[in-house]
Amino acid sequence: MRIAQVAPLWESVPPTAYGGTERVVHWLTEELVRRGHQVTLFASGDSVTAARLVPVTPRALWHDPETEDPWVWVVRELGMVFEQADQFDIIHSHVDYFAFPFARLVKTPVVHTLHGRLDIRDLPAIYRRYRDQAFVSISNSQRSPLPFVNWVATVYHGLDLGEYPYGPDPEDFLIFVGRISPEKGLHWAIEIAKRSGRRLVIAAKLNRKHPPDVEYYEKYIRPELDHPLIQFVGEVNQEEKVELLGRAYAFLFPIDWPEPFGLAPIEALACGCPVIARRRGSVPELMRDGVTGYVGETLDELTAAVRLVEKIDRAGCRRYVAERFSVQRMADDYEGIYTRLILGGGPAAPAGGPTREAPLLRSGN
Repeated sequence: MRIAQVAPLWESVPPTAYGGTERVVHWLTEELVRRGHQVTLFASGDSVTAARLVPVTPRALWHDPETEDPWVWVVRELGMVFEQADQFDIIHSHVDYFAFPFARLVKTPVVHTLHGRLDIRDLPAIYRRYRDQAFVSISNSQRSPLPFVNWVATVYHGLDLGEYPYGPDPEDFLIFVGRISPEKGLHWAIEIAKRSGRRLVIAAKLNRKHPPDVEYYEKYIRPELDHPLIQFVGEVNQEEKVELLGRAYAFLFPIDWPEPFGLAPIEALACGCPVIARRRGSVPELMRDGVTGYVGETLDELTAAVRLVEKIDRAGCRRYVAERFSVQRMADDYEGIYTRLILGGGPAAPAGGPTREAPLLRSGN
């Protein structure tokens, strides 16, 4: 198949550090190339890929201080893609609703994987207008705010297990990896560490261009960084991240938002690191309570879970990811979707069911 992958421009593909969507696009693109497909990747110019790269910007927008209006580059990318739509059998967009109007203007099938939250008040206005587009959710819970659109499948992210060395012998510290923002719950992670008496390593990114995140950091996080149990290392690259995950006793994921898909906890499990998570968004789908870690609701429950982590089989955590969240499984799913759309569609997968015949795993199962 001749496949166009349309990546966000905020980070390179793959990202040098933080950037979950771009990392997933990278894994998918490289696996499709390995399978013999003719893949064209539209992305920032500092991306690295075995596919044919069409550089839209000189470098990732978040790392280019000369960029004043990033949306200029988003529109430029979409023009570059859809002006040559007839050169592709399928266009796979990862740039959200920006591609919807363009998709209506070409004959080439377009599939949109939605990577963000969908419970924002204004979103129904655009999704109702383009409800006929082919949408892929990254978890079943992500669909709930927009049940009326044409969901063709749910495809869970898959990662390249070769990038995640297994850590069988953990040290006595907890870890938080991700973004410093209120919904990610870093203040909860700090409190859990203090209550459990274990060191917390914080490998997290602060977006200083986003005032709410900066205000949250200054008010709730920075005052805690002098505590003897709290170690702040800041944003880390991929190699540093997996090294930390392999050594960590447990990964803390106390989110307070409907996370569409938590890639970081899957990365932790791939390294054998159990996850302690709050029951929000996709968490009940992605975790198996008592097998991959523990799911709770309150600070007391999550703190108590820390004492139970020693019962979790780290090798079992890695097997769980290999069986359910591999890049090979993800590519299988997307190949099936591409084929259906190229051949003329077919019935949409019902909401609540994944594209493959894998059981949904909920807390307590």
